[in-house]
Amino acid sequence: MTERSPHRRGPQPAVDIAALTDPARLRALAETGLDAEPDEAFDRFARLVSDLLEVPVALVSLVTGERQFFPGAVGLPEPWTARRQTPLSHSFCQHVVDIEIPMVLPDARLYPRVWNNLAIAELGVVAYAGMPLTDLDGRVLGSLCAIDSKPRAWTADQLRTLADLAAACSSELRLRIALDGAEEARRRVEEAHERLKLLSALSETLTGTLDVATAVDRLTAAVVPLLADWALVTLVDRAGAPRRVTALHRDPGQAAQVDRFAELMTTGLGAESITRTVLRTGQPVLGSAATLDDVRRATTDPEMVSLADRLGFASHLSVPVPAPGRGAVVGCVTLINGPGRRPFDDSDLHIALEIGRRAGQALGNSWMYDEQRHVAEVLQHSMLPVLPESPRVQLAARYQPVADRVEVGGDWYDAFVQPDGDLVVAIGDVAGHDIEAAATMGQLRNLVRGNAFGRTDPVDELMTRLDRAISGLRIPAAATATLARLRPRAAGGLTVSWCNAGHPPPLLVDAGGVVRVLGGRREPLLGFARPILRSSQETTLAAGDTLLLYTDGLIERRDRSIDEGLAELLSRLSDSGPLPLAELCDLLLASGDRREDDVALLAVRAR
Repeated sequence: MTERSPHRRGPQPAVDIAALTDPARLRALAETGLDAEPDEAFDRFARLVSDLLEVPVALVSLVTGERQFFPGAVGLPEPWTARRQTPLSHSFCQHVVDIEIPMVLPDARLYPRVWNNLAIAELGVVAYAGMPLTDLDGRVLGSLCAIDSKPRAWTADQLRTLADLAAACSSELRLRIALDGAEEARRRVEEAHERLKLLSALSETLTGTLDVATAVDRLTAAVVPLLADWALVTLVDRAGAPRRVTALHRDPGQAAQVDRFAELMTTGLGAESITRTVLRTGQPVLGSAATLDDVRRATTDPEMVSLADRLGFASHLSVPVPAPGRGAVVGCVTLINGPGRRPFDDSDLHIALEIGRRAGQALGNSWMYDEQRHVAEVLQHSMLPVLPESPRVQLAARYQPVADRVEVGGDWYDAFVQPDGDLVVAIGDVAGHDIEAAATMGQLRNLVRGNAFGRTDPVDELMTRLDRAISGLRIPAAATATLARLRPRAAGGLTVSWCNAGHPPPLLVDAGGVVRVLGGRREPLLGFARPILRSSQETTLAAGDTLLLYTDGLIERRDRSIDEGLAELLSRLSDSGPLPLAELCDLLLASGDRREDDVALLAVRAR
């Protein structure tokens, strides 16, 4: 037999085999879980072929769109025996996938389909017999092949043996695919269970706070990494444009990158971007297969493309966040997976839509709370006075409501100058945290002013008269209060006289920083018992000394007594050193402890 040289025939044109890139076939290949690594079961098939057909080379060859790989192999020369794969330029088995029937070549050099194939020169393939390896749907995944380095007339018995072994090898492939399917089904069941747990907990998670920023942070933490590699939550302004974007990536090392991407979302989105489309139409967008070109078309800032590349961008899903009861879209939740994770599908879309709906309910509650809180704070501050100017003293005051409560409270302070130049200061706390408490607080403050202004009576008599007024006018007040008068002394400084009706004791911080509790008799609350004869105490303020009045929210916690809270306050004052009055007030309110009650604070410093 005369040997044919491929060079005499000229270059072989590229073979276009559509079956190689069939998605269903490639998916079945992936589900085998096999790759260019030895597998004992398939190596056994290769050994049986080599022994029974007496050939030097036998392969279990599986073919993708770019290569063939050998989970079972006997007799390949180096470097191929180590690599366990070749490019398609060295593949005869791709033609078995193409024709879907056995391919038997006594001398490959005589057949135009393969005579220029590099397997002849580099792998020594001359005689070839390949039987299709199929999945349950009959798709050809590759070939079980016998190879000789010299021409060979294949006998009918040899081909029948090879066909029987190929059928058994196909059964093993189908078993691997079925096992992968069972494992995938198990993963899906577990995933569905985790998602149901997420949904059942999500409403409680989101409604556990009335702060919008906290709610959004909890939302991203709930979906990453359970549902996505990274996520974005976009909230809109009144015009419907992205106002704030919160992002989270499953890799903490990507925090700076994903935060930068979120920042650019507010300025770098094009009119036809997916996020703007969802915000405009209220319809979800599912991108099961995505590329960086999708990002490039959606943005006006090229930096977003490079960031998406580093963060991982292979599949995305965006759903609206609807405002409850209004039909308006107030935000968008975007889930993104990188190339190492399965793409999003319709099951992901259904759960994402439910997440968007629940997020809308929670955010709607948060926005309503913010509006109510703003109204409450405006009302509260409208009831607090403007501090008077006095040549003898410097005044500073603060009011701090509880951070997570809408209601106005009953804490108040007041300061006014008498016609004779004396300064009257007061602080109090009406029981309750609602509109009724605030209304009672307003009445009580006005009673204090009306009862004391223009009078020179001692503070204990003023407080006794206040008791009578509360009782006689039937004002439903259960309140604490401290009333003090500051009068100039001939020798310099100020005389301070005060009366305390069940309120935390005033503090005196002298110019040197020494702190003293102004104790004395602590008498019953206002409006809580029959009017009684009140008593007063007296001390002096030298230049630079500070009188500090405050409500119990500054020192009271559930986990400690009032005395412990007062001791902690005294320690902070002692450690603070000399501070301007405004800074001193800010320092006292800046405690890292979570406050459980409103705080009113009034500081008076002698000049």
